[in-house]
Amino acid sequence: MPHTTYMAERMGTAAIEPQAAVEAGSFASLTFTYTAGFFGIDDTGSIKIVFRFASDMGRPQFSDPKAPGYTTVEASNGAVLEVSYDSKRNIRPWDKNVFIRVMRGFMREGDRITVRFGDRRQGSPGIRMQTMAEPSFEFRVLADPFATYNYCELPAQPSVAVVPGPPVHWVAILPTSRLAGQPFRLGLKAEDKWGNPSDRVDQVLRLEANLPVEGLPEAVRFPPGQKSAAIDGLTVGAPGDLVISLKDEAGKLLAESNPLRIVERAELLPYWGDLHGQSEETIGTNSAEDYFAFARDVGFLDVMSHQGNDFQITTPFWNRLNELSAAYNRDGSFVAFPGFEWSGNTGLGGDRNVMYLREGRPIHRSSHALVDDLSDIDSDANTAEDLFKALKDEDCIVFAHIGGRYADIKMAHDIRLERSVEVHSDWGTFEWLLHDALEQGYRVGILANSDGHKGRPGASYPGASVFGAYGGLSCILAKELTRAGIAEALRRRHHYATTGCRMFLDVRARFQGPAERFDDDPQLGPTRRYAATTAMMGDILRVDGSIVTLSVDAVGSAPIERIEIRNRLETLETMRPYDRASLGRRIRVIWEGSEYRGRGRQTIWDGSARLIGNGIAAVRPINFHNLDKALVCHDATHLSWQALTTGGFGGFDAWLEHPTDGTLRIDTPLVKTEIPIASIGLDDQVFANGGIKRQIRVFRLPDENPHRHIRLERRIRLNPGVDNALYVCLTQENGHLVWSSPIYVIG
Repeated sequence: MPHTTYMAERMGTAAIEPQAAVEAGSFASLTFTYTAGFFGIDDTGSIKIVFRFASDMGRPQFSDPKAPGYTTVEASNGAVLEVSYDSKRNIRPWDKNVFIRVMRGFMREGDRITVRFGDRRQGSPGIRMQTMAEPSFEFRVLADPFATYNYCELPAQPSVAVVPGPPVHWVAILPTSRLAGQPFRLGLKAEDKWGNPSDRVDQVLRLEANLPVEGLPEAVRFPPGQKSAAIDGLTVGAPGDLVISLKDEAGKLLAESNPLRIVERAELLPYWGDLHGQSEETIGTNSAEDYFAFARDVGFLDVMSHQGNDFQITTPFWNRLNELSAAYNRDGSFVAFPGFEWSGNTGLGGDRNVMYLREGRPIHRSSHALVDDLSDIDSDANTAEDLFKALKDEDCIVFAHIGGRYADIKMAHDIRLERSVEVHSDWGTFEWLLHDALEQGYRVGILANSDGHKGRPGASYPGASVFGAYGGLSCILAKELTRAGIAEALRRRHHYATTGCRMFLDVRARFQGPAERFDDDPQLGPTRRYAATTAMMGDILRVDGSIVTLSVDAVGSAPIERIEIRNRLETLETMRPYDRASLGRRIRVIWEGSEYRGRGRQTIWDGSARLIGNGIAAVRPINFHNLDKALVCHDATHLSWQALTTGGFGGFDAWLEHPTDGTLRIDTPLVKTEIPIASIGLDDQVFANGGIKRQIRVFRLPDENPHRHIRLERRIRLNPGVDNALYVCLTQENGHLVWSSPIYVIG
């Protein structure tokens, strides 16, 4: 960081008490002590105690001694101190800071400033610690003893260990499809309430499968200190859909795995990837090596890439990332790509992700904003167009991303390199980026990743900070689990995207008349053509006929609520696996959307619902990942909630005492409405309020929905003379979305 290093050893020392580990997300009281060094602190000099952007520790406050986060600050010599907190008053990634200025008086060597974070002496419960585990959560200290505002980092920084809490739910992860007789792995872990893998487990698990599984033990012990376990070498001898249940010793169901489709033969197999996330060396949490290890051993991913902000990646760290990707990459078991996030300003093209197929390639930064070594500044690519020019001869994959900045693919796009758009991450859900691509006539696939900042690739919970969603996953349909195999699949758009669930999905088109499939996008120039009768997601074809048959085969990790069949920006049909006669007492209220495209996209949905002339028998929240924002049932007629969306959706299901009686009254800052219960049916009632798909939807569901496996076929009339982009978007009842990459059919 570009601070002075002048006589750092004389700038003072800092310590934290107690040194005991604290549980992630718990309330704590910590005493921080700064002891002035040789120079003391002059009148109007100051110190800053700074925290990472990624940390979601509770906000310190200085006015209410009984409220959470109450923090007191005092000087041992009686000097008058000015104290404030700001989330953006220091250089990233150490944005958040407590600022302490000596206003009357000064400090000599040995004088102390004592800060009690979560001071409980007057009734405060303490300050809530960050929700993600981190072995060394720093209270980084910057000192300005000369009142010059040129700060110096102390040579030794105090820290505490933030550790996982006790387990609250179990996770069982299988691959999504394998051949009969082909070995596979079952991954197991328990997570605490904030999504950290818990090592506070001492339990025997019973394992039960709906199909015969060779090598599956009846039980397995999960010992203390272990965060995950894997059972390798399992096989199933005949086709079918496998689900493995986890139960405790008393037979209570703890979790069910995602479905595993066993097939006799397949040209391509699905592999799960989280291709985008960061570690503490840029703006994330925990080390880059921890990040790679988590992806493989705890996230149970097949494919990953570390994607740090380029303007923060020093040359030594770029070299280290290349060392890690080479060390972790293993053909057939785990694929790791070297790469970086090109983080250009929005007006210069916005975020792009770059994955190389081999190590030792250059990093083309959008700027050197946080890199002091300017010796390689000539390799910078300041605009997205410059980036594509710099990469034109590289063996790499590029996809468009939306984070703080958003990719403007209308401004810049290279169809040779940028084959996909990322429609979901921890930042939210952004279908409008796909719409931008389709409006421009681009033929792109659909990806979802986490852009996780909390060190949990493949299992990226948003915590209690600015992130509005659980991180996404991409399912890549490849010939082999190698860099070359995954890259070929990405370039052919043979993949689908989810908001974090692991669904089996197969989407195909069948043609009545002659059709030819292009080996590559014909917009790139001449390419080989093949006669075809069918196509899979990502394919580009030309057909003579006007009708295609679209088939969908989906097996969810939870019941499927709906399937939308789409052609470009048009939804052709919304199919539900149940009919009107199956509807029951359950109504669903959904809020969704975002304010606009940029950083301030958060939409606040804090509100309430009241039933008049009816009552609530049961209620279940949807996508309430941030435990600070809860759904509260006050009584049988009154619900309230705190909630926000950043493009995705949240909401609740309510089972009513009477199916059609009374009125539902909804009151939020953006939507206020009354709905007769009898009018709520199969179709959405939509109450819009501007923004990007910023609205509330209300509809009815069966009391229980058993439909996890859906097969359907639809005959679709093509639009002549243009690209038809045929794809589906599925919604699971548990709040997850799944998108197939489009099949592009030129009519």
